[in-house]
Amino acid sequence: MRLFECQYCAQPLYFENDECLSCGHRLGYLPGRGIMTALEPAGDTSQGDMSQANMSPANTWRAAADPGTRYRSCANAQHGVCNWLLESTTEIFCAACRHNRTIPNLAVPGNLARWHKIETAKHRLFYTLLKLRLPLANRSDGPDGLAFDFLEAADALVTTGHDNGLITLNLAEADDAERERQRGVMGEPYRTLLGHFRHEIAHYYWDRLVRDGGRLDEFRAMFGDERRDYAAALQAHYACGAPADWPDHFVSAYASAHPWEDFAETWAHYFHMVDTLETAAAFGLKLRPNLAKAETLSASIDFDPHQAEMARLIEAWLPLTFAANSLNRSMGLSDLYPFVLAPAVIGKLTFVHDQIHHERRTQDPAGAFRAMAAGLRRTIGQVG
Repeated sequence: MRLFECQYCAQPLYFENDECLSCGHRLGYLPGRGIMTALEPAGDTSQGDMSQANMSPANTWRAAADPGTRYRSCANAQHGVCNWLLESTTEIFCAACRHNRTIPNLAVPGNLARWHKIETAKHRLFYTLLKLRLPLANRSDGPDGLAFDFLEAADALVTTGHDNGLITLNLAEADDAERERQRGVMGEPYRTLLGHFRHEIAHYYWDRLVRDGGRLDEFRAMFGDERRDYAAALQAHYACGAPADWPDHFVSAYASAHPWEDFAETWAHYFHMVDTLETAAAFGLKLRPNLAKAETLSASIDFDPHQAEMARLIEAWLPLTFAANSLNRSMGLSDLYPFVLAPAVIGKLTFVHDQIHHERRTQDPAGAFRAMAAGLRRTIGQVG
């Protein structure tokens, strides 16, 4: 993720901030521009109909990053779970919140805090989806549009998963202690809300980019035949575990359960890479270890990972994760990235990369041409 700062006082900001703690200005995120902006009340009714609560003059803003346009807060700002802005006078929810179908019962103590954690992770997911220009239809666009249910396991079992565009998340995953317990039970090295979102959204895009995109033959050659009985495959995985040689072929043990899960785990790791590398680039990170074989662990992370070729992502990712894991160990913590990318896994990551960028070129051919030209300029510069 990129870095943000207040336009009034230059205070560094986190993506989730809704107020500058230095100068006190209200903050909002402009998803169409990828910018965090300081706000001033507009105090007018230039947006037209102000009958709904979040469309009142008190919720219309002048954005320091775009002073010529009036913006409104997402309707979920009233709950303190969203800091995104929108221009439309017909929508009341932002580009991320409009996909919510079921939110937690806020009358239950603790549910607002749980929902806040969920939305924090979900908005980070949408940040990357928008940066990669992936298609985002909701249920108003069609019955298989993307939607989210955040449910409590009260009397019925709630399983986190995906079904024809609907992503269900068990609200208990927002409790750190419960999520850690589940991680231990499942024998997982990593379990986070953001990881859940990145995994489950992969199933949604498998339907659209692979199945509907005419790439099943390529997929089966790389991941296996998804027509295998899914329920039986999961039952066998939980009963017998992953094969002994799974690290040679899969990014995680769970990825070995079924080709669909292999794709979803690989997709999630691709998102981990892109977002973390963008953050590293925003900090201007350069890795030059004091080792005899320093060249294998050196990297200058000075590129946009949303535009880069897969080889460049890998060249930066392996040194970055070794450095990050070393820092974590110095603090007595577990590895930040407890995974090893075997050559077969890198091949699968390249497949995911290619599907995303094929869709990106389809959605934005002019942008794809600009990225190609920039890459050519870099290559010429390196040769020169």
